[in-house]
Amino acid sequence: MKKVELLENCPESWKEVHYYDLMEIYGKRKFLGLTYAYENRRQIVINLIQKVAQPGAKILDVAAAQGNYSLLLAELGYEVTWNDLREELIDYVKLKYEKGTIHFAPGNCFELEFGSYFDVVVITEIIEHVAHPDEFLNKIAKLVKPGGYIVMTTPNGEYIRHNLPKFSECPDPSKFEELQFKPNSDGHIFLLHTDEVLPLVKQAGLSIVEFCLFTNSLTAGHIKTENLLKIMPRSLVDGIESFTHSLPFTWQRKLLKGMAVLMQRPA
Repeated sequence: MKKVELLENCPESWKEVHYYDLMEIYGKRKFLGLTYAYENRRQIVINLIQKVAQPGAKILDVAAAQGNYSLLLAELGYEVTWNDLREELIDYVKLKYEKGTIHFAPGNCFELEFGSYFDVVVITEIIEHVAHPDEFLNKIAKLVKPGGYIVMTTPNGEYIRHNLPKFSECPDPSKFEELQFKPNSDGHIFLLHTDEVLPLVKQAGLSIVEFCLFTNSLTAGHIKTENLLKIMPRSLVDGIESFTHSLPFTWQRKLLKGMAVLMQRPA
């Protein structure tokens, strides 16, 4: 995808997403933790999709913002539909476009209707932004064809630096409805714990195909490790990341900040 240089008179929402592009895909050295963490998550998502869908498959990227997943998947040969509440971001995404098939369907993810099902629906870092994660996953499940897949990433609520409420312990999620759909990390409402995932998945009529936790404090630049990243070779950072994946799962639940879930709708 092309690198974007913004003009001063561009929409404010463009400036917001470009700020994250600077950190996550353009790799400004000041934010290496964010860059490494984003690259780590993106690679996990792409690997999961490539396990279950061949190029040419129809993919919906929900709340896709600046379109980095959408554009990369299009470049890999998938037929991608970009979605986000902020319709004005379409032209920003088009500035980065280089090749592949990508459609645009702006709108509220709870209200989306399409004429056909998707082979894969991608929901990365979204479910923590909605007041009703259960209803959200139910809706997403209806967009996937029988036998199709959903790839979800979300922060791991049990990570040592996370302290937001647990969804299953909230008696009245509706009180958070005014807070939902906010972009970026300031819009987090709930963080899912590992023991909450399976009940939500089953309730939506789905099954878990693969589940993993990822990105430790060093990789993410947390707990004052950002300065270490500036002097450590990337190979060493990646090696330590791989080592934490081999630890007992009870340790991973505290040491790894993200989770990825590959789900399937029954055929």
